[in-house]
Amino acid sequence: MNYEIVRKLSINLPKGKSAFLWGARKTGKSTYLKLSFPQSLYFDLLNTDIFISLLKEPYLLREWILANKNKPLLQYPIIIDEVQKVPMLLDEVHWLIENHQLQFILCGSSARKLKQGHANLLGGRAWRYEMFPFTSQELGDVDILKVVNNGLIPSHYLETQYKRSLKAYIQDYLKEEIMAEGLTRNIPAFARFLDSMAYSHGELTNYSNIAQDCGVSSKTVQEYYQILVDTLLGSFVEPFSTSKGRQTISRAAKFYLFDTGVANALSKQTINEAKGAQFGASFEHFIYMELNAHRSYSELDYDINFWRTKTGLEVDFILARGDVAIEVKGSQKVKSTHLKGLKAFKEEFNPRRSIIVCNEKQERNINGIEVIPWKAFLTMLWDNKLL
Repeated sequence: MNYEIVRKLSINLPKGKSAFLWGARKTGKSTYLKLSFPQSLYFDLLNTDIFISLLKEPYLLREWILANKNKPLLQYPIIIDEVQKVPMLLDEVHWLIENHQLQFILCGSSARKLKQGHANLLGGRAWRYEMFPFTSQELGDVDILKVVNNGLIPSHYLETQYKRSLKAYIQDYLKEEIMAEGLTRNIPAFARFLDSMAYSHGELTNYSNIAQDCGVSSKTVQEYYQILVDTLLGSFVEPFSTSKGRQTISRAAKFYLFDTGVANALSKQTINEAKGAQFGASFEHFIYMELNAHRSYSELDYDINFWRTKTGLEVDFILARGDVAIEVKGSQKVKSTHLKGLKAFKEEFNPRRSIIVCNEKQERNINGIEVIPWKAFLTMLWDNKLL
């Protein structure tokens, strides 16, 4: 991998504060920590010897660390990678924080096992950070077709044999490792769910329809979605609604996977040109990934919603409770029909900015609706000039 790419994430801990770093597998968490904290004491639970030792006797962590008590090593945060594999370690971490004022960075791909096992989440002693796939700001000039096909998981984006890697990611992690972690026991049903979910990705979530496809109950489908959320493999976008105005859809959410390449690999599609419905859906997904990463890395934590009426008018993303309305179109020419949703939202809620993100070459303004090429929009976003 090309390690010259500087990640946007920044972990700066004041004295006495620890951190959790979460993120889906292969987003670059371990690489980031090793480069950012080269002098830290590092425990990798993917190392079988360390994992088995600490699984049997968690107190060994305390003894190993205190053996270094008077060494300069402990001036730096102690890193435990894949911490969710041994939840009982968090009691030892808590004790070391309280009694020896040590700092930790606890890294993992899922807090689900910790929550289910009622593990000690340190009661506010650790800040929460999240690592996402590559962003446009980290990469600079991005190739949009490479983004939607390869995806932005670092190793997948940077390699030529990305299809094999995506296939392995889906087979070895999304299915087998999720079962191995005990997150679900019915792996055939979960595999059918992944296939069905991929084809409705980015649309209103209908649990009943997917349940019929998978041969399981709606409740089970909801649990499968929650597994994806808890393992940082996707997130819901809730509808924007207020007590006033026309009838809107206020219950059904949309679900987006964490990576465009994984989504397209699951639905078994390759996008060969920057036009058409499939490209448009992936293009919208990419813009959501950028928004989602930006609100986390910038620590602005603004809401991201969508707006849709029962008559079919829709705006893809509503930011900060109606401050900015964004419609995403993969087309190279914005037409009047593309403006209907934004016009309706603008009339009702008067957002500060109404924007169409598209593939046009030049910015323009249509009666207060800004038409912005996607690269210019992403520059604006990451320069914090949007909100």
